[in-house]
Amino acid sequence: MLLIRNLCKTFNKNTVNEKVVFDRFSLDVEEGDFITIIGSNGAGKSTLLNMIAGSIQADEGSILLKNNEIVYEPEFKRTRMIGRVFQDPTMGTSPSMNIIENLSMALNKGKKFNLSMGVSKKDIPFFKELLSKLSLGLENQLNTKVGLLSGGQRQALSLLMATLSKPHILLLDEHTAALDPKTSERIINLTENIISERKMTTLMVTHNLNQAIKLGNRLIMMHKGKAVLDIRGKEKKNLTIEKLLACFEKTQSEDLLSDRLLFS
Repeated sequence: MLLIRNLCKTFNKNTVNEKVVFDRFSLDVEEGDFITIIGSNGAGKSTLLNMIAGSIQADEGSILLKNNEIVYEPEFKRTRMIGRVFQDPTMGTSPSMNIIENLSMALNKGKKFNLSMGVSKKDIPFFKELLSKLSLGLENQLNTKVGLLSGGQRQALSLLMATLSKPHILLLDEHTAALDPKTSERIINLTENIISERKMTTLMVTHNLNQAIKLGNRLIMMHKGKAVLDIRGKEKKNLTIEKLLACFEKTQSEDLLSDRLLFS
């Protein structure tokens, strides 16, 4: 479904600040996979999502989505196939437009239309039904500008918009990190329901180990641009936070040993 082969990315190449993020990174994602991705800061988690989405271009390598090579496709073309929710609730919506206008844009993503043509009265019952499932009262605020909504309401709307046009893959980049615990839990439950209902292939970056263990059928731990742990099925169901922390500490210890040998 998504095949990543020999992906390379170096920032600030040929300078004192050169940083190699990926060096021949490969990954296979199957249709219907819901993968949670964890790892330390700088492991390449968000960079990977950015490279799939096209907001960061690869230096080398291949990204095949549904057998289509997209590695050098511009970001705006990839949005027709990729849904995305960011950590910042303000990034997934247009604050100066009202709820119905935002939903209309999302519904018509990839189609040629202007705003007056995009907002259709026949879509209003459909939008109200979708919004009512959020249990946030947004179905009664269709003409409210999105900039006036709370962070949780905007993130719920962003998630709805990202999945409305049924993208091939959904990318979630720490999409609950900026929310309070109660709102975060509500957005996670909404995420789980939407992905399950629509059987969406999903990559979700998170620092929350409970979320990483609970959600999805597969977990990947990244470290220095590599997938150092990739588990699924029954093995994932038997995971605990203690086991994940032990694996992470082992990886860190191996790095320290390697550095000592390198500079000894």
